[in-house]
Amino acid sequence: MASTKLFLIFLLAALIATPVALAQLGGLLGGLLGLIHVDGVLYCSLNRKIDVINGLNTPSFPNASVQLQCGAGNVVSDTTTNGSGVFSFVLDPLQNILSSLLSNCSLVVTTPLSTCNASLPSVGLLQSHLQLVGNTVSGGLLRIVNLIPAGFQLP
Repeated sequence: MASTKLFLIFLLAALIATPVALAQLGGLLGGLLGLIHVDGVLYCSLNRKIDVINGLNTPSFPNASVQLQCGAGNVVSDTTTNGSGVFSFVLDPLQNILSSLLSNCSLVVTTPLSTCNASLPSVGLLQSHLQLVGNTVSGGLLRIVNLIPAGFQLP
């Protein structure tokens, strides 16, 4: 009888301690079990202005090369837009510090604008700084930091 009481006391203590341990583990691994996601849509425009008055939409820029460059032009990652001008990067936060991405990196389109519209310049590269839009938690442990372009323009 005494051993049953002792067992129940230990079981109760273990059940109380389990959520605390899991919360602490999640906090420690939250930084390790995370990703940085950069995505956006690239438009065939000098500054993504949409002609609302005339009802014209700015077309997207398909098959364009987009690079994430940091510092003095160091390419961290690169991708190509799909047929709708959508691009996406997934970065490891252990190799890419968020504060550095936001302050020292930019998205650079290396495909000339004249590729999507012959009346646009064939020299100069569209560039955009990054903007933090929030975090997403996936599966309880995986934290995803979401970044988007602040706005592509010719410098």
